[in-house]
Amino acid sequence: MASILSCPHQHDLAKIQQPKLSQPVHREECTQCFDNQDGDEGVDVCLVCFNGSCPGQDRHHTRTHVSRSGHSFTLNVKRIPKPKPNSRGDGDEPPAKMTKLAIVQEREEDKYEHRATLRCWKCDPENGKEITTDGGTTKRLTDGVMQSLSSARQSEVKAWEEEITACEHTLLLEQLSSGSIPADGLAHCASCELTSNLWLCLTCGALGCGRAQFGSIGGNGHALAHFNATQHPVCVKLGTITPEGGADVYCYTCNDARLDPELTTHLAAFGINIASQKKTEKSMTELQIEQNLTFDFSLVAEDGSALKPLFGAGTTGLGNLGNSCYMASVLQTLFSLRSFQQRYYSRQPLGVSPNYVSETASAHWVNCNQSLPADCLECQMFKLADGLLSGRYSKPHNEQPPVDPLAHPAPEHTPWQAGLKPAGFKALVGKGHAEFATMRQQDAEEFFGHFVTVLRRFNHQAKGEPTETFAFALEQRLECQSCHRVRYRVDNMDVLSLSIPAQEVSSGEGEGGSEQHKSPVGVPEKADSDSAKSRYAPVTLESCIGLFLGQTGQEALEYKCEAGCGKTQAVRRTQFATFPEVLVLHAKKFQLKNWVPTKLDIPIILPEKSLVLDQYLGKGLQPGEKELPDDPSSSTLPQFDAEAMTQLEGLGFPTVRCQKALLATGNAGADVAMEWLFNHMEDPDIDDPIQLDTSASGASGPEPSADQIAMLADMGFTNAQARKALLETGGDPERAVEWLFNHPDDMGETSPSTPAEASKKSRPGSTTLPAKYRLKAFISHKGPSVHSGHYVAHIRLPGLQSGDAMDVDGNGEWVLFNDEKVVLADHASVEELKKLAYMYIFERVQE
Repeated sequence: MASILSCPHQHDLAKIQQPKLSQPVHREECTQCFDNQDGDEGVDVCLVCFNGSCPGQDRHHTRTHVSRSGHSFTLNVKRIPKPKPNSRGDGDEPPAKMTKLAIVQEREEDKYEHRATLRCWKCDPENGKEITTDGGTTKRLTDGVMQSLSSARQSEVKAWEEEITACEHTLLLEQLSSGSIPADGLAHCASCELTSNLWLCLTCGALGCGRAQFGSIGGNGHALAHFNATQHPVCVKLGTITPEGGADVYCYTCNDARLDPELTTHLAAFGINIASQKKTEKSMTELQIEQNLTFDFSLVAEDGSALKPLFGAGTTGLGNLGNSCYMASVLQTLFSLRSFQQRYYSRQPLGVSPNYVSETASAHWVNCNQSLPADCLECQMFKLADGLLSGRYSKPHNEQPPVDPLAHPAPEHTPWQAGLKPAGFKALVGKGHAEFATMRQQDAEEFFGHFVTVLRRFNHQAKGEPTETFAFALEQRLECQSCHRVRYRVDNMDVLSLSIPAQEVSSGEGEGGSEQHKSPVGVPEKADSDSAKSRYAPVTLESCIGLFLGQTGQEALEYKCEAGCGKTQAVRRTQFATFPEVLVLHAKKFQLKNWVPTKLDIPIILPEKSLVLDQYLGKGLQPGEKELPDDPSSSTLPQFDAEAMTQLEGLGFPTVRCQKALLATGNAGADVAMEWLFNHMEDPDIDDPIQLDTSASGASGPEPSADQIAMLADMGFTNAQARKALLETGGDPERAVEWLFNHPDDMGETSPSTPAEASKKSRPGSTTLPAKYRLKAFISHKGPSVHSGHYVAHIRLPGLQSGDAMDVDGNGEWVLFNDEKVVLADHASVEELKKLAYMYIFERVQE
């Protein structure tokens, strides 16, 4: 086809290659802001590196990318909704009646059409010149971009892959053949008449129903009863079997979902031909996501009226990516803080023009040393700040959500926001992490700690690091009860984790009656759930802090005195060495049942006005106190995760075993350390003192192997640099490489760190009194387990033009962030939800 708009550079297009299968194509939205393919300007996809950028005049990220990269051609992609066929006129036929459950995938091509336009930026460096070429070249380039897996979908697919593994019970399964089971549609539970939610025992072929699940899915737990009677470990959910070999397989002994590599053979033993199977029920994963998306967090006021949706600066919602509410609640809270707003958005907290572009962001975009903004954490932080704080994307979204045949009848549609979907940010922050790289639900407090660590590692040499606002120091005082000598130790922290005492009370009407305690949807067949939901007596926040800090928090323990007293008793007390600007409190309201963390809804009564912590400030070594001699082995031990140590010791493991487990697993947390302990209980030296190389540095983590050091040294780093990077990252080679690139001036010098030397280092936080705090935000969780359910955030925002007087104390109005739903919170509901929150964020009040 002849060129309609000529371009002297068209011959260069023939040299451009289509994207590879493994190469992400950012065609859905700009990698530097949330302008997307649905907007009037569309998204420009670079035809060389496949970066996505917006061509709008305000930011013009396309022009920035072209000038930095020298790449001259882009494909502008716009997505336009197709007319909906279900808008019935007089001549339209009614939709077919649904006769059975089916999972129907709604394809994008059924809903939208795409328009793609080639642009040359050599011809027009300001706006890009629209060009057409011969039909073959245009089609090849357009098809290559449009048919490739988008970056968002590619990261999602990677996250779901390889999450479920086989276990010894599926790999070594022994079957007792019992003939064919009834055909699909005639099968029912062996103990009741239920014909859905059926689980087939792969040992003997017994059919039993599961327990009742979210979404009106019935069940009486007869499959679980069969396991308790026979100890046959592995079962499969019949309605989830696909011809490709997929199915929900569950191992009762492991209490977890598992993979059965020989599922086809195992099903054939009972006359089931997997090739003829059809998926007719939702999988546990689908049910889990559905449950998380539909949890009701009081979107109705006490008087029954709907809560008012909010739009504008600082009230932008985050759409759920599938089990991502834990991330959304943390991000909304962080970007409501002054330190994050000043660092990533503007020098003023809020209220600037929606089209404002931070000078800091503009300077970084020009000088960023990453080839693609999608790979740069700083770029993604500026992108998030602009998305959440500018108000540009906080607009009503009137599209009616699709109807789910299993869901309850939907209420009248409310024009919520569409919500930003930070898929690229999630993939970048979770990269290389065993949990946060997945699509599973995670713990919000654990994500907060991980995110703070990632930010600090990236911003090691940057000024104004916003996470320092959380940092403080805890002072631990140990006193021998025989010689009364003392030892002080100071640990830097970001979160104060408080154990909440549980005192069960009568549950009244709900006990054993209608208020049944259902298991998490993702683990529907666990054998350890209670039959009824328990109720607990309320406790005050001050009493919980007192149990951990100060005189009431003293802990007696067995101790071998270095001063020669032998085995004796010691008293340990913890206090603040410094106070943070923003105090993050983590309410540990859960207990382990068969090693499964179960959440307890213990009400916490917060102080009416402010939280004052003056009495918990430690004083350090006092006149007249004599220090204990240094423990020769303690100076070479790395710092252990204090929270993980507390959890492991609370389960009855000796201290030395807990330390060895955390050392062997690189301080990866209590769950990983616990698994290591179970696998090494019989080690003959399990209780021997820890012996480490006295030349090791103070960095945490096990001594790296020679092979690990050699691998990094082959990349051009010195052995000293490689060793220190591995020590700093717990032996993770991928994180070590990232650490090395972020610390180019660190030559790897290490030296033994003694307690005396450590005490001389500058400590984060402040000792200034009074230490008075006011509640800024709290993150709530609904669901029976910290690893399932739904998270939301309540945040106190000043200066909202809401027209509803809720600013009762002059410190702002409470706003509920429930994924993409952002509403002015009901005062009565806020007061109740405060008591059951999982994390509290307090800002220091300057007197």
